[in-house]
Parts: sequence; C-alpha cells; structure tokens
Amino acid sequence: MPFLRNFFDAIAPRFAKGGPLHRWYPLFEAADSFLFHSRRTTRTAPHVRDGVDYKRIMITVIIALIPCVIMALWNTGYQANLALQQLGVALPPGWRGAVMALVGCDPASHLANLVHGALYFLPIYLVTVVVGSIWEGLFNLLRGHEFSEAFLVTSLLFPLTLPATIPLWQVALGISFGVIFAKEVFGGVGRNFMNPALVARAFLYFAYPIQMTGDTVWVPVDGYTSATLLAEIADLDPGVGLAELPYTWTQAFVGSLPGSMGDTSALACLLGAGLLLITGIASWRIMGAMLLGGVLTAVILAHLPDPVNGLYTLPAHWHLVLGSFAFGMVFMATDPVSAAQTPTGQWLYGGLIGFLAILIRTVNPAFPEGVMLAILLGNVCAPLFDYFVVQANIKRRRLRHG
Repeated sequence: MPFLRNFFDAIAPRFAKGGPLHRWYPLFEAADSFLFHSRRTTRTAPHVRDGVDYKRIMITVIIALIPCVIMALWNTGYQANLALQQLGVALPPGWRGAVMALVGCDPASHLANLVHGALYFLPIYLVTVVVGSIWEGLFNLLRGHEFSEAFLVTSLLFPLTLPATIPLWQVALGISFGVIFAKEVFGGVGRNFMNPALVARAFLYFAYPIQMTGDTVWVPVDGYTSATLLAEIADLDPGVGLAELPYTWTQAFVGSLPGSMGDTSALACLLGAGLLLITGIASWRIMGAMLLGGVLTAVILAHLPDPVNGLYTLPAHWHLVLGSFAFGMVFMATDPVSAAQTPTGQWLYGGLIGFLAILIRTVNPAFPEGVMLAILLGNVCAPLFDYFVVQANIKRRRLRHG
C-alpha cells in the first residue's frame, strides 16, 4: 500500500522531537511499526547475528498460539452444545441465541461449535485488548516509551486461561491488575519479573473464586454443572481404576473436556511447541526440565504409602495432559523476560516448576490445579538461579586463573 506508506512518511515530522505532536509519538510509532516496521535504524556498525527482531518473536508466539485459539473456540462451543442437547432446553435469549439459531447447536457440527465458542471467546478477548491497550498507551505516553508487540501475546494468553462464563467486567479488572502491577510499576516491557497474564489470572482466582472455580463455570449453559477431570479425580478414592473416569486419555490429550477455554488441549500445545522450538524462540531446556520434574514427581507420589486421594495414584502420562500443565510448559514458563536466562538456571527453573505443579495439584485436593502458582513461584526464583549460576562461574574462573 504505497499511499499509506507515503501518508505515514508525510506526517512523521509532526511526531518527531520538536514537532507539534511529539508527545503522541508512541501512538504514531505503534501504528507505523505494526503496519510496516520500526523507523529506527542503526547508523554505526551493528553486531547482527540474524534477522530475528522483537516483533518477529512476538508474531511467532502468536502464530504458535493459533491451534490453542482454534481449540478454545471449538471446545467451548462443543461443551455448550453438548449441554444444551443433554438438557433439552431452549436457546439462550439475546444476540447469542439469535446467532445460534442460524448455525444450530448440534455438537456434531464443527461449524456450530466454532461459532458458539466464538460468541464467548471473542468478547473476552476484545475486552482484554481494549482495556490492556488503554493502560499500556497511558503509561507509554507518560514515559515517552514506544508501544511493544509483547502485549499482543499477553492479550491472547490471558483469555485462554479463563472460563467461558467469566463476567466481562472481571476480565477488564484482571487484565488491568496484571498490566499495572506485574509490568508497568516495574518499568514496562522487559522489566516484569512475573508473567503479566498469569498474575492477572491469579488475581481473579483469589479475588473472585466463585467465578473461577466450581462445577458451574466451565460450560456456559445456565443450570448445567460439570467439574474438570482433575477435580473429579481428586474426589475419587485412591486405587480406583482409570476405567471409572468419564473421559479417556485420548480425549484429555485432544482437549475435548471441560476446563479453561484454551488450555485443555495438550495436542494444540504440542503443535505450538514445535514451532517455538524449531524457530528457537522458546527454551527447550525449560520445557524439558519442567517435563522431567513433573514426571519424576508424579512417579514418586504414586509409590508413596497411604495415598490421600486419586491424584496420588494417577500415572504420570495422565498428569501431563490434564489441566494447564502442557499450556503452562509451552507458553507460560518459557516467557523470555520472567524465566531464567542461564542454561543451568533454566534447568533448575523448569524442574522446580514441574515439581511444584504436580505437588500442589496432588497434595492439596482443594486446589487441584497447581501450574499457575508453580510458574509464578518459578518466576520469583528465576533471578536467584541465574545469580548463583553466574557466581559459581565467576568463582571457577578465579580459581582457574588465580
């Protein structure tokens, strides 16, 4: 679009330093960078290693999240259509019912499932983008910082971790808390020591537990209750056979079961992990360490005497496909800002998260999903891991050259 490029070039001097609109440069730069590329160029000899920049990294993560988004749409609609079919109730009133009347509510129809799921996911996503962008824009204008594509990833991760029934005002409150108190108060992009999307979800979990837990939040149909598979297993007596479970391992792997909108499918997460690992965006050490830490912890707990609940005796391969373990391992724990940076630190960081995730969900049956808290605790410990690794390297070098 040459005309659009020429238009931005013509108005650029107005937003430059000393221009009449220089205070609004962050907004101009954000639009220009999003549509084309950054206007900043290196005037001295650069130390270029490859063609990857921050914008390409964030876009790659967004592409890797597409399978989870598609699964969020399909599974949310599938669970709702299945519930409507089982209850035999009329379509909900309002605009959602009107749209569903056009496409139907047959759970065997992929189109009906996708459309029905979009009716819940898209409003949550749009509220996240609008409210989060307002806060980001306000802080950027006050500080004179440029807009970053990092929020595009945060705005997509956050809705995927929420139930479809959450009120939109809570979505706005949650993303506001995450952006302000987990990111902007520490200086903005690249200075947050915790994952903002996880902090936002943790805030909602503890502030509004009724809308974030229980049997009525996972399927957006009034009068229908359905617990997550983790919660059902936690209520089983130890030693009960897996044949008693309402879902198979394959269903859990694919993600066709109640849960948060976008983190139920280990298959979708696996597809995203493939892209992130091939492109070198995510750390294979963190993923591998979290996987090993989770498996070893599950194996140890399964051999403890006198298990308390059904999660103790659950095989490790079940733990990996339940809850948000796969989603957290691929997209949350590997956040390049809040994760450990040194190779050894990444092994320790990922292993700690895997250990804590399985330990929390197993030992505390009242809180059967521990991935969120495990990653936040890992974020807190990541700088310590890197510090001790660096200090150990310095000590070895001193001894070697002393």
